[in-house]
Amino acid sequence: MNRLIFFITLFFTSLLGSLTVSADAANPVISIETNHGEITLELDRVKAPITVDNFMKYVENGHYDGTLFHRVMESFMIQGGGFDQDFNDKKTLDPIKNEANNDLSNVRGSVAMARTNDPHSATAQFFVNVVDNDFLDFKAPNGASWGYTVFGKVTHGMDVVDKIRKVAVGNFEGHGNVPKEPVIINKVRLVE
Repeated sequence: MNRLIFFITLFFTSLLGSLTVSADAANPVISIETNHGEITLELDRVKAPITVDNFMKYVENGHYDGTLFHRVMESFMIQGGGFDQDFNDKKTLDPIKNEANNDLSNVRGSVAMARTNDPHSATAQFFVNVVDNDFLDFKAPNGASWGYTVFGKVTHGMDVVDKIRKVAVGNFEGHGNVPKEPVIINKVRLVE
């Protein structure tokens, strides 16, 4: 009898453990494998549900595999997810609603969505803050004051982020702060 209870407990513990890292979990864990090392993110679906669900769609369809960290600013952030290795735009889903009013701040190690001047224009591009950038936080629901939606944080690999932030950059085809040697996002996956 004790053996049966042990195996039933083990089964349900395994089942519950696997649910906590699923794509539907409140805090999915994501691995970003780059040519400079691995970065692990923990996403916050509770505070940024639309943004996390959007990001997960791109992860699940392989959108980020083979893209670049195409914009690197040593005292600001590293940005990626929008260009392939030939610097062609990747096709994206429709823009999403800005969720910057979620009490998450653009501090060092936080991950946020990139966007245009339109606050509700984020699609696939994201960035990792390499310093505290609280000026990017939500201030008011209008124009630039909307801020940039933080939807997760780096839990492992800030040393990799710091390596990337220090690469030599220049201009390329009208884009500034482009790494002179490509910083490649080889694969992005849900950690199981």
